[in-house]
Amino acid sequence: MKEILDQLFEHQALSYAQAKEILINIGQGKYNQSQIAAFLTVYLMRSITIDELAGFRDALLDLCIKVDLSDYNTIDLCGTGGDGKDTFNISTLTSFVVAGAGYKVSKHGNYGVSSGVGSSNVLEYLGYKFTNDQSKIKKAIDKAGICFLHAPLFHPAMKNVGPIRKELKAKTFFNILGPMVNPSFPQNQMVGVYSLEVARLYAYLYQKSDKYFAIIHNLDGYDEVSLTTDFKRVTQSNDEILSPGYFGFQKISAQQIASGGTVKKAAKIFVDILEGNGTEAQKNVVLANAALAIQIMNKKTIDESLEEAKESIKSGKAHKSLSSLIKI
Repeated sequence: MKEILDQLFEHQALSYAQAKEILINIGQGKYNQSQIAAFLTVYLMRSITIDELAGFRDALLDLCIKVDLSDYNTIDLCGTGGDGKDTFNISTLTSFVVAGAGYKVSKHGNYGVSSGVGSSNVLEYLGYKFTNDQSKIKKAIDKAGICFLHAPLFHPAMKNVGPIRKELKAKTFFNILGPMVNPSFPQNQMVGVYSLEVARLYAYLYQKSDKYFAIIHNLDGYDEVSLTTDFKRVTQSNDEILSPGYFGFQKISAQQIASGGTVKKAAKIFVDILEGNGTEAQKNVVLANAALAIQIMNKKTIDESLEEAKESIKSGKAHKSLSSLIKI
């Protein structure tokens, strides 16, 4: 590790092979916590390269406990986190709306690191029991239309990094990696990123994949469509700036989509929205993100996709998807 750190301190980038080997070594416990912390800190001070990100990603995918969902056409909806915006759990709520609309969702998530309320925090509070049992995961997909893959159960090699990330309380390159290392290898993905630079990295790597995807960045820093201002969307065929008016919605304020600060309050917002009792701003943010995700799956217009999202909540199917997952 000393040689690697010296290389990085001299502002030299790692090769793909070096990056992959280092993360495998971290996963296998070959470095101590001080060395890992120093390594992570480098990337708080400089940008990650495409080769480094690809190497880190492939190392985690090689090490993970894989989930075979090849019989299903699945989508993951996941943000990098690290945007510091403290919203309620928009991408997770969106996942249940998409599942309620009839699409199969393989949701990859974790506890909050740079924020206190991650998708795992909320679902655990609501009574969901994390599992990596393949039969239970497939049953969830069949019965609820969604499975939830709690990252620590599928990336056990990263147990050496989790406590350090928690202590640093800052976004690291693991925020960038999270959406890229879903252990079920979904064929479709909508991923939110916290900066235009990360959007560029993702676009480069995802264009080389066989996924149908949309990369989302709200221009005021959110890693999802927040309706607070315009947002950027990158797909296989388009790179465009869109406004809240794209969905027929008005701009909203940051305060209207805040998390409430605690898991209990975030969970209440979560359930209220699925039951159709959220505020108009909360509902519209979820609908906007769900419409974009549904459009990846159905290849229809945004208006048609938005109607499917609205019907998912109005019919109670989105809420049923949540209750079914928890029961399973």
